[in-house]
Amino acid sequence: MTGKQLRWVRLDNAAKIYPAARRRNWSNVFRQSATLYEDVDKDVLKSALDVVVKRFPSIAARLRKGAFWFYLEQVEKAPEIKEEYSYPLTYMSKKEMQKCAFRIIVYRNRIAVEFFHSLTDGTGAHIFLKNLLAEYIEQKYSVTVPIEDGILDRREPPKDEELEDSFLKNAGAVRASRKDTNAWHMTGEIQRDGFLNLTCFRIPVEDLLNASHKYDVTMTAFMCAVVMKALLNLQKEKNPCIKKQKRVKVLIPVNLRKLFPSKTLRNFAMYTIPEADPRLGEYTFEELCTIVKNKMGLEITAKHMGSMITANVNDEKNPIVRLMPLPLKNAVMKAIFDSVGEIKSCLALSNLGRVKVPEVMGKYIQRFDFILGVQADAPYNCGMLSYGDTVYVNFIRNIKEPGLERHFFAVLQELGIPVTVESNQKER
Repeated sequence: MTGKQLRWVRLDNAAKIYPAARRRNWSNVFRQSATLYEDVDKDVLKSALDVVVKRFPSIAARLRKGAFWFYLEQVEKAPEIKEEYSYPLTYMSKKEMQKCAFRIIVYRNRIAVEFFHSLTDGTGAHIFLKNLLAEYIEQKYSVTVPIEDGILDRREPPKDEELEDSFLKNAGAVRASRKDTNAWHMTGEIQRDGFLNLTCFRIPVEDLLNASHKYDVTMTAFMCAVVMKALLNLQKEKNPCIKKQKRVKVLIPVNLRKLFPSKTLRNFAMYTIPEADPRLGEYTFEELCTIVKNKMGLEITAKHMGSMITANVNDEKNPIVRLMPLPLKNAVMKAIFDSVGEIKSCLALSNLGRVKVPEVMGKYIQRFDFILGVQADAPYNCGMLSYGDTVYVNFIRNIKEPGLERHFFAVLQELGIPVTVESNQKER
């Protein structure tokens, strides 16, 4: 299958929920960006983008409506490069998605790409961004970037394995149960103009790794424990009555490419949700690390994730669901999303991991950032990654009060971890 032959593609199993779940004031969009050492040459970036969109037809696409399902159609040409707005992840309207379901945004020396989640997940988006950067650097500085660390040959057609729905390929015979408890949701005064507050915590990789090793957990598990401790402290501050407090739960996306033989550039992730019930008493930080470690160890396996895949795929293959007209199908899927989706966690903590690029690219790239959009009915989300000697943790919220960030910072201080804070917060 070549790029020219691929004019449209069915939404993958995970992507089908996002068009149905979206609403007037919320679209499931996330951002990945790179900050360069020099200001961006927009003409060169436009030329690089013209090359890259042809290489990634399932990402450089628009959302289309069929009789029974939405689908993606490859865009004929690269979208126009946009100027940065006053905050990231502005609402992506249905009309905009129908033209192109991703944006390219430039601000001085920063290149950002914002993706509607039906196009891809964090891993696929990151490969797209890195290849756009590789093409830009080659054209701008007349250097050759080697094919390694996620850099692909931009002149070759997309491979079948990059375009597959890996959920369908890896579904098994046993399905997981979706029964789960609801989580505490933070509340606050909503920003009336839709403004999103972004706070970035910059932490030295070495300090975070040393702290993680001290508690015998991975960096992801350690950061999840920090977020859970901050959530517990915030809830206690807001509601001192222990009997009325609710479970604190953090959703951790899991990149399934590490568990199954897949090279897809489409969505291929599931999740695990560590939790702590404050009604059982105070938790030490060590206890939270143990809870997260055990939960991740139990569930981040091919067998368990395979059963979760099977549950979703079986729903998609249900004859009644397949034959439902799209408007009815959307109503059913939105109801499912609202009842068993984001209500089951306080927020997501998505760790893209260590970002590696070929050495020749690293000379031009100062930092990377990963920003999730806020949840549909909850005010926070968090994305993180590490690049060079720094971990970048980006909290985003649509309420005025920075309560969670304040407690997150306090927990890091208590643990002796140095941190630098950046924010776009408006004057209250």
